[in-house]
Amino acid sequence: MNRTPPLVLLADDDAQLRGVLQRGLEREGYRVLATGSAETAYELLGSERADAVLLDVRMPTMSGLALYLAIVNRWPALEGRVAIMTDDAEAGDVDVRPWLERNPCAVLRKPCDLGEVSAWLRLVTQVPIRERVNG
Repeated sequence: MNRTPPLVLLADDDAQLRGVLQRGLEREGYRVLATGSAETAYELLGSERADAVLLDVRMPTMSGLALYLAIVNRWPALEGRVAIMTDDAEAGDVDVRPWLERNPCAVLRKPCDLGEVSAWLRLVTQVPIRERVNG
């Protein structure tokens, strides 16, 4: 039985990191939609059925934190399938730390280790999303 590889949405405004992650995840067998914009990521989720989402904390016009809240509000089935990517300094940031305490989600440290990202993706995509409505 052929199963379609999981689709990962990657949103990070750092083009170099985004490219490295995209190529690495594609080599691991994932399909990847990559964008440098939070707004574009949100629009893509409206038309594509992503199995997991990777979000940079700091993006130019909308933070990954605000995007996370918008995503789980509109697509509750993605809760637990969204990871925030941040460096150690940001995770201890006065704004980020309390947000993470109120909104428990996976945190992947930057610079991202492909093995760590792949392990998290394997964990969250091993069970298909039961019910998903793009709305």
